[in-house]
This record gives sequence, structure tokens and C-alpha cells, in this order.
Amino acid sequence: MVDAARARRLADRIQRIVAEMLERRIKDPRLGFITVTDARITNDLRDATVYYTVFGSAEEKAGSAAALESAKGVIRTEVGRQTGLRHTPSLTFVADELQENAKHIEELLAKARAADADVARAAAAAEPAGEADPYKVPREYDDEDA
Repeated sequence: MVDAARARRLADRIQRIVAEMLERRIKDPRLGFITVTDARITNDLRDATVYYTVFGSAEEKAGSAAALESAKGVIRTEVGRQTGLRHTPSLTFVADELQENAKHIEELLAKARAADADVARAAAAAEPAGEADPYKVPREYDDEDA
């Protein structure tokens, strides 16, 4: 087990190495417009998970995933060479669902805003059930009420 700060620094370094490799060295035509969003590594430095997003259609995303899997060995070799670790971590590429989650949250917020607007419209036309302001004038009591 290593220090969590060292693992985080190493994960950041792996993220930069993978992004540079995808930009400059990997020339697979299936590789679409891809962005490496995050990298995480286990505390024993054996397994690294690289998160990425792909801008495009579903088939472009599938093609990019296949291209990453086929280039995994070359990328892992470069990660081992540049980090200088005794044991090069195995790489796992995971499609980051951040964009889809953000889109879903935005849709839910839009529905909530629409529902709030409906409630506000209904409240604008509403009238009080009793007196308009029951606390404005103190009530006067008759002798019979007492």
C-alpha cells in the first residue's frame, strides 16, 4: 500500500500520458474525438482505470472503445516507460457517463422548473379561503361571545 497522495499523483500522470498517446501516437481510424476525463489507480498500484468520453454517435463510441482495447498494450508500455514503476499497472478503459448524467439532470431540472411555474400560475389566481388578512384588525367580542 502506498500513500494516497502518491497514488493520486501517479493517476494524474497516467491520465496525461494516455491523453498524449491518443493525441499523438495512436493513429487508429476508429478512434473518434476522444477526451480522457479521469484516471484512478488502486492503492497497490497494480490496476489503473482510465475514464474517457467520445463525442459522436453510438457507433463512433463503439469504434473508439474497440480502438482503445486494441491499443491497450502500446499505451501500457508507454505508461510503464514514463512512470518508471517496478510493475506497470494494467489499464482498463471505461466510458465516462458524465455527459449523459449531466443531460439527464438538466432534463429533470427543466421538468421541476415547469412544475414550479404551473404552481406559481395556479397560486397567482388563487384567493384566500377565509378573510384576506385575519390578523390585520383585532377581533371585537360581543357580550354574548364572552
